[in-house]
Amino acid sequence: MSEPAVGGFRHLGDRQIYQGHLWRVVVGEFAAPDGETFERDIVRSPGAVGVVPLYHAEDGTPRVLMVRQYRAPLDTWVLEIPAGMRDVPGEPTAITAERELVEEVGMKAGRLEHLTEMFPASGMTDSVLTIYLATELTDVGREVHGPEETHMEVLDLSLGEAVDMVVRGEIRDSKTIIGLLMVERRLGLART
Repeated sequence: MSEPAVGGFRHLGDRQIYQGHLWRVVVGEFAAPDGETFERDIVRSPGAVGVVPLYHAEDGTPRVLMVRQYRAPLDTWVLEIPAGMRDVPGEPTAITAERELVEEVGMKAGRLEHLTEMFPASGMTDSVLTIYLATELTDVGREVHGPEETHMEVLDLSLGEAVDMVVRGEIRDSKTIIGLLMVERRLGLART
């Protein structure tokens, strides 16, 4: 049995249902503070990273590089910041972020700054997604992997335009919304 967590809930164990390449699906058994036991379906994940690649145009306008790529679970194209799974065991999130930045937009960051960690779907997975801000960008060419990256489109947008797309509901990817709004706030551009 595990030790009581905050509030007295305890994780009693997992029963594995499926093991995929990266994810495991389990039925977790838990005990409530009053002793009642219950089960929840959980996707166990190594987590992921997202990166907001930011540079300033000659006129000083902050700009971001984004990707439009096909996302099979949704069967549609999604506009998002470069991102990827933590599919190399033990790899630090900053290294994963640097790798994804090269793969997806062909840039190397001179500076990589941790913005936040988020829970993308806390009701169904233990995945933690780490978001970075990448600046001092150097073009090194893309190193695509897989059909989604081969066919993705790289977009260069002003940060203001990207945030407006969030507000209009045109950007719906959670890591992208959080990353863009955090960068806008970090630059002191957030609207009041």
